[in-house]
Amino acid sequence: MSAVPAPIDRIPTFPWDKLEPYKKTAAAHPGGIVDLSVGTPVDPVPELIQKALIGAADSPGYPTVWGTPELRDALVSWCERRLGARGLTHHNVLPVVGSKELVAWLPTQLGLGPGDKVAYPRLAYPTYEVGARLARAEYVSYDDPTELDPTGVKLLWLNSPSNPTGRVLSKDELTRIVAWAREHGILVFSDECYIELGWEADPVSILDPEVNGGSYEGLVTVHSLSKRSNLAGYRAAFLAGDAAVLDPLLQIRKHGGMMTSAPTQAAVVAALGDEDHVHEQRARYAARRELLREALLKHGFRIEHSEASLYLWATRGESCWDTVAHLAELGILVAPGDFYGEAGATFVRVALTASDERIRAAVDRLA
Repeated sequence: MSAVPAPIDRIPTFPWDKLEPYKKTAAAHPGGIVDLSVGTPVDPVPELIQKALIGAADSPGYPTVWGTPELRDALVSWCERRLGARGLTHHNVLPVVGSKELVAWLPTQLGLGPGDKVAYPRLAYPTYEVGARLARAEYVSYDDPTELDPTGVKLLWLNSPSNPTGRVLSKDELTRIVAWAREHGILVFSDECYIELGWEADPVSILDPEVNGGSYEGLVTVHSLSKRSNLAGYRAAFLAGDAAVLDPLLQIRKHGGMMTSAPTQAAVVAALGDEDHVHEQRARYAARRELLREALLKHGFRIEHSEASLYLWATRGESCWDTVAHLAELGILVAPGDFYGEAGATFVRVALTASDERIRAAVDRLA
């Protein structure tokens, strides 16, 4: 018998596998499936980004983990322009190979282990827990992190705008949480991958000096180009914040060969230097959101939070799996809320990431 890799006993069953029977039901609909379960972009990669990728295609040498100086310039410039960050240098930024890889391996790369705790929201992206499990660390969830017992908490995940709920933490809330974490010596990583997609709220970064008092000490943000620029297939993301945290991560990632490809680095420079494509994509999502939201409400759903991000957090006051089954019969596939924690047991997450034609099909079926 071959040996089973040790980490496999530390991770839960991959949740999306449980959706397969419902996916088959939805796919059998005469009009085809409308898949609103996964938040994967479906619109084209903007042409200027494709051109930048092609222009860097002749890249025979190894890229660097820290990225080109041009990439670091682009990361610093975007954080200052878009997030209001001040005084950043190249030492305050670090490209990563997509944000999911970072989330999953961060506790391990930070050297966390048994006796250390990783904290994350009660309703959250499942990979926060997976990352703690891979490191053999403990994990705790919260409604308000400042109500946690800080003993042993080494890493605090924030997620605003939230996946799955779309909830946005206010500037006052972020300021209070940052102060609490610093008081207890807890490292804060803020997952801000949806920060460009605020609808009924204007999301704020913990890099904003009004939140952090002008210091990045103990604070790191996670950003992704998957949603803003349709680059999920490029695996393009980055960190920004405390240089004293990022430098050791850079050294570890050098040893691990965790480098973004050279063509992708060039594409990121182009993507972060252009705002027009971001506004165009926002407009697409805003129109889809309005259509879906109205259709769900008329169908008897209640929608909570959802003031930002690429999802509607919806409930009919029943088991999320009953709702999944009901919508699958209409040819619509959504994600059950309990994928994101027990508190989501009566909710479903409805993604806005489908073509205009498929969104219209969903709206017609809900009617």
